[in-house]
Amino acid sequence: MSKTISAGRTPKIVIENIAGDLSLVGWEGDDILLKGDDDEMQFSQNGEMVSISCEDDLSLRVPKASSVFIKNISGDASIRGVLGGIELKEIESDLSIRDVDSVVIDTIQSDLNVRGMKGNLFVKSANNDVSIRDVDGNVTLESVANDLALRDVRGNVKAEVSDDVVFYLNPQPGNVYSIIAGNDILLVMPPKANAILTLNADEIDIEWKGVKNEEDVTSRVITLGDGSAVITLSAGGDIRVTNQSDAGDTAEDFGNFAGIGMDWSGFGERISRQVEAATRRASKQVDEAARRADEAARRMEQRMGRRGGPKVNVGVGRWGWDLSPKGVPMPTKPQASDEERMAILKMLQEKKITAEDAEKLLAALEGES
Repeated sequence: MSKTISAGRTPKIVIENIAGDLSLVGWEGDDILLKGDDDEMQFSQNGEMVSISCEDDLSLRVPKASSVFIKNISGDASIRGVLGGIELKEIESDLSIRDVDSVVIDTIQSDLNVRGMKGNLFVKSANNDVSIRDVDGNVTLESVANDLALRDVRGNVKAEVSDDVVFYLNPQPGNVYSIIAGNDILLVMPPKANAILTLNADEIDIEWKGVKNEEDVTSRVITLGDGSAVITLSAGGDIRVTNQSDAGDTAEDFGNFAGIGMDWSGFGERISRQVEAATRRASKQVDEAARRADEAARRMEQRMGRRGGPKVNVGVGRWGWDLSPKGVPMPTKPQASDEERMAILKMLQEKKITAEDAEKLLAALEGES
C-alpha cells in the first residue's frame, strides 16, 4: 500500500527506524510517497518536518531537495538522487549511495558503495569494504575495517584503513591526500601528475619514468612535476606507485580489488559467496539423494534375494536402475547440463533469483522432488 504526504519541496525527513530494507529516491514530485505494509508503517508530520518508521521494508520517494536524517536501518539501503544532505547514524547491512550531495555516516556494519556526489563524504566507522567513485567534495574515512577502493575524488582525501587500498587519482593543485593502510597501497596516477609524495612502507615500488627504485628503503619523498598536490601514504605492507592505468588488473597482492581494474561500480564478493554456497548446498542435496537411492536399491535387492525371486539387475548409482524382473529399462534420472547450471548461477549473480530459488531450480533439473 502507499501513502502520500505533502510537506513542500524542501522537507526535513527523519527516519526513526527501518526494520527491513530501505529504498530512498529523490524525484521531481512535490510530495513524499511511502510504499510498504500499512500495518508496519508509522509517520507523523509537523509542517515540513516528517517523521517515519517501519517494521518491515520501506520504499520512499521524496522531493530531490529533501534533507534526510536516518537513525537506524536493520537491512540493506539504497539511496538515490537526494540533494538536500543525508545523515545516517547506523545501518546494519549494505549501503549503496548514488547521485547525492553531502553524506555523513556514523556506523555502517557491512559494505559501503558510493558513486556520484556533489558534496563531502564523512564516515566515522565502516566495518567492511568501501568503494567510492566520482566525488566532487572531500572524503574523510576515520575507520575502514577491510579494503578501500577510491577513484575520481576531486576533493581532499583522509582515510585510515585496516587492510588494502587501491587509489586511482588525478591530483588537484593544492589538495591534500592522506591514507594510512594496515596492509598494501596501490596508487595509480596520470603520467603528468603533479604532486609531492611522502611514502612509508615495508617496501616501496615506483613505476614512473625518471624515478628510480631504491632497494631496502622504507621511507621516500618524491616530487612529480611541479609538486602542487600533497600525497602522504603510510602502509603496514607495501606501496606501489604507477602511471599504468591497468595496474589494478594485475595487482594480485591487493585484496578484493585484484583484477577489477578501474570499474568499481560495485562489489561482487557477496554475490560470489552466495553462488558458491548455493552450489555447495545443491551438490550436497544431490549427493544425499544419490546415497538414499543406493540404500533403497540395496534393500530391494536383499528382499528379492530372500524371497527366492529372480535376481534384480540393479545399476546402483544416481542415474537409473533396472528393478523389473524382465529387465524393462526404467527412465533415467535427468541431469542438469553445464549450460543449465551456468544459466541458474548467472541469474543468481544478477540478483534475478535468490540463493534458495537457485537451489530449487538445480534440484528440479536433477529430478528431485
